[in-house]
Amino acid sequence: MTPDPLDAIRDACASLRFAPLPDLVTSQDLHRTPPGALHRHRADALAHDGSLPVLFDKLRTEHGPGHRLPAATGFLRATLREPIFLLSASLYLTGRAPLLTPHSLVLPWDTARCRFGTPAVVDTRLAVLPDDPAADRTDTVVARDEDDQLRMAAEGFVATVGPLVEALHAHSRAGRRTLWGWVLDTLHFYMLNPARYLGRDAEQAWELASRLGDAVVEAGAVTRKRPRLFPFAPEHPQGTWAVRGTCCFDYKGDPEHGFCTTCPLKCDSERQETLSEWLRDPALAP
Repeated sequence: MTPDPLDAIRDACASLRFAPLPDLVTSQDLHRTPPGALHRHRADALAHDGSLPVLFDKLRTEHGPGHRLPAATGFLRATLREPIFLLSASLYLTGRAPLLTPHSLVLPWDTARCRFGTPAVVDTRLAVLPDDPAADRTDTVVARDEDDQLRMAAEGFVATVGPLVEALHAHSRAGRRTLWGWVLDTLHFYMLNPARYLGRDAEQAWELASRLGDAVVEAGAVTRKRPRLFPFAPEHPQGTWAVRGTCCFDYKGDPEHGFCTTCPLKCDSERQETLSEWLRDPALAP
């Protein structure tokens, strides 16, 4: 039998400077591990059992920010950063698409620290292409072609994330397009980031991210504007960044910090200057 395809994801991410993978575990592993101070919330339950508003308010009260919009996007960052990275990075780096389901995403809440821990994805299945060496494994599903693979991945992703977005929208009053915009922006960035770090073709990575984004919108996500590439030093292998389509509103929670470098509200000339400084001195980059 071919090696565990999840090992390929772990190996591909091992050399990256930024690689926030979720815990990839089996259901047996999860049940054998005592939760300790963690309360494990399955994504499907969290979206419907009334826990999300309670945890959102606790997180905001204990850690801020006070403004509801950055608090809402911060909640998405705390719960969905790793699952989004898993989907984007796996597709880009290995050509395999994790198939998320509402019951496979587990979000651990640390009751002592009043914050979420690293999410877990349980019994991960992957959509692979017909010529993939792992196509004969029981934990893979063979897609007809790349479009079918992206459709399968997007439908599972939206089925998992959509109810959480809806519950967060209902409680925080943040707009659906704002919340989905953060998700779609992050899907794109988490393909671009590995490409930049590895010195690969940023436009090629962005094209795949855009196709995934199209599939996610087709599956039910809504947004006003998609992110865009921002080549600030085209002659340099790391001279391409991107601009979000949707503001994350962090500046409302921390006015002194101002707009993020990738913020659509920031003017491109200031963005160009900041990114050029980062290229000259990578220690300045966040």
